[in-house]
Parts: sequence; C-alpha cells; structure tokens
Amino acid sequence: MESFASLSLPPALQRGLDALGYAVPTPIQAQSLPFILSGRDVIAQAPTGSGKTAAFGLGLLHALDPALIRTQALVLCPTRELADQVAQQIRRLALGIPNLKVLTLCGGMPLAPQLASLETHDPQVVVGTPGRVQELLRKKALHLSGVRTLVLDEADRMLDMGFEEPLREIVGKLPKTRQSLLFSATFSEAVREMARASLRDPHEATVEGAARPVAIEQRFIEVEPARKQPALAALLLRHRPESAVVFCNTRREVDEVAGSLSHYGFSALALHGDMEQRDREEVLLRFANRSCNVLVASDVAARGLDIEDLAMVVNHDLPSDADTYVHRIGRTGRAGRDGIALTLVTPRELPRVEAMAETLAMPLQWERHVPAPPAARSAPPAAMATLRIDAGKTDKLRAGDILGALTGEAGLPARAIGKINIFPTRSYVAVETGKAAQALARLGQGRIKGRSFRVRRI
Repeated sequence: MESFASLSLPPALQRGLDALGYAVPTPIQAQSLPFILSGRDVIAQAPTGSGKTAAFGLGLLHALDPALIRTQALVLCPTRELADQVAQQIRRLALGIPNLKVLTLCGGMPLAPQLASLETHDPQVVVGTPGRVQELLRKKALHLSGVRTLVLDEADRMLDMGFEEPLREIVGKLPKTRQSLLFSATFSEAVREMARASLRDPHEATVEGAARPVAIEQRFIEVEPARKQPALAALLLRHRPESAVVFCNTRREVDEVAGSLSHYGFSALALHGDMEQRDREEVLLRFANRSCNVLVASDVAARGLDIEDLAMVVNHDLPSDADTYVHRIGRTGRAGRDGIALTLVTPRELPRVEAMAETLAMPLQWERHVPAPPAARSAPPAAMATLRIDAGKTDKLRAGDILGALTGEAGLPARAIGKINIFPTRSYVAVETGKAAQALARLGQGRIKGRSFRVRRI
C-alpha cells in the first residue's frame, strides 16, 4: 500500500483524508489498513504519533451505516486527553459524513450532560475511558448491542492503569460478531492475553522500532537527590529547548518541581490527576500554544499527550520500569524530527538504570558535568502569553472575530497572534509575550464583534 488512493475509499472518507492533507500512509497505516477495511481483527504495535488513530478511524467509519441511529463503534482510551484527541481526529476524518454523532464519555467530567446526550439519541461512535463507559453501561444509559467495531487504543497503558476488570466487563457486553482492533506501544504478555480474549485470528502489524523510539538522543545525569531540582533548572538553561515535558513519579513531586522551575523564571505548569478538568485543559492549551515552555507532569496525566515539535523530555524521577521509560521519551523525536531525553539518576538508582538499559538493549550515554545552579528568575520567559475571553461558540464568537479585534482596534500585527481556541463559553488567544499587556488593555477598552467581553491574562 503506497498511497491511500490504492484503497479505493468511498468519496465521503476520501474527503476527510484530503482535508487533513493525508496522501502517503505511515508504516502502521500501510501494514494495518487493508486488513482493517476487509473486516479482519488486527493487533498492532504502534507508538503515539505513528498515525494509528487515522488507521482505526478510517476502519470504523468505513464500517458505519450513517443512517442507523445506534452505537456502531466503541473506542476505549486510557485518559481523557487521549479520548478527546481521538474524537477530534475521527470528526475530521468524518467530514464528508453528514449528521454523524461522535460522543466522548470520560470520567472527571459531569455525568448529567453525558446522560442527557445519550437520552437524546444514541451516538454512532463512542470514544471513552473504561471507567466511565462501564458506569454508563451499568446505568443502562449506553447501548452497545449494535457495535460493529471495538478499538482498544494504547491497551498496554489501560492495563497498567488498572482497567483490566472494566475492559473485560465492557468487552463481554459486545456482540460476538464485531471487529476488534487493538493498538499498543508494547506487546507485553498482559496485552497478548487481552488480545487472545478479545480478538479472533488477528492480523499482527508491527512498526519496525515501535518498541523503542528512534531519533532521540538519550543522556543520563548522575546527581545527588538534594540537587535534582537545581540541576534540572541548570540543564534546561544549558539546552534551552523551545518546549519540554518533565516527568515525576508522584503528584507532590509534580507540584514541587513546577514551583522550583517557576522560581528560576521558567514558564512552568503542573499537570496531574488531582486537578479539575478545566484546569487541566487550560494547562494543555497553554503548553500547546507556547505560553508555557515547561510542562511538569505525572505519567497518568500526560498519557496521550500529543504536542507537535516537542523538543525535550526530562525524567526528573527515574521511571518504575523500561516500558514507562519508552512511553515517556517517545513524546519527543517524532515524525523524523530530532529530540532529546535527559534522565536524572541518583547514586542509589544506578543498578536500576543499568538493568533498564540491558532490557532495552541500549547504551548508556552519561552527561558527566552538571552545570551550576542558575540564579533566580534567570530563565527566559515563554514566547507567548494566553488571554482568556469569557465568550465562545454560544456567543457566536469565531477565531476571525478575535483576530480582527487584535489586529484592528488593538493595533497588533498579525504575526504577534498565535493559536486561537474557541470553546462553548470561553475562548483563548496566544499573543507574543511582549505584546500581551497592549492586547489585554486594548481588548478591555474596546469591543469584539461589537460587544464587550471580560478578558484576562492567565
């Protein structure tokens, strides 16, 4: 399969591919799509960023009957963030299919709106996390008797996060005649056991090198525990990545490290499971629009994080196992771009690092000289700042309205405006840091689309 054209997809799906600019399939798409479209079960080893969402998205949309108002496809993901990204991608691929309802069902979100949406009419596609899907099944609000396609996305992480029991219950409620697609970055024995229980004679697709990321320079730094936070700040200043994710093993460490980096002047934000959904969304949005240059995260919170051009990953804390290490550093060095991964190692952790290196068959490259701790507030600020506008889609606000207000009355050049995100009741716009005060003052005094809205910097 050298091109999507060779698949002879229906015009509705071809329109979605064209809109996304997809012409040449990625390796995992080339290996799996012909079998998926033929109705075969597939187990695929594919890391985040390999194009797997388009592969199973095209497959489940191809099997859909848009005129049938019942749930025909179920995609299970380990986290809310990944579920949101998958749902958005499926909606883009379904651009040519009218009146398709794709519903995201995740924990950590209010239950009432999800119940109300299900009561209105069944969605054709459900993308969700196992816990919430299980809950809605038990409430008999979600009907899965018509499911034709089941997708288990990042199956290894769902098992790592303790979702085995909900997964077994959900799979047991589905029709036996369905098609099942399982995607995982690693093929552990637990994943293979799940595949044996859920899939029938699956075609196996493996991307060469999927188990271990490529194009990533990996360095290890030995440092005393008490010096880890100053060493982290010094290393970030030495390498000066445009964006970096720093991984910690506990929520407490996440907060402490983010606070330490802020002390040194970095635009650092924390991301962990104790945060409210809206706060998590704002953190991810600010990181994606470059108004936060360092994201400090726990593994669970960052699962599914998909940021383009992520320059660096840092393990402030040594991960618990080799698979977690692979998942962490795999967020940089994507799509042929260069990436760098740094891991801080205390003297007591040296045997664990050597064991991990042996498991992954990789050499250990040590960065022996740790620079001196930087002075407070010595780090450069983020390139952009984010303004929040208390208005959105329900106010008929569009990105063009915000851009027009900033380049018109506010007098900013178009190049100073970054990403604009519109939500139902709020909107966000990234502005060059040096222009943020001017933009905030002018928007506060002027109008957007002829109306005054509350605007503030976050």
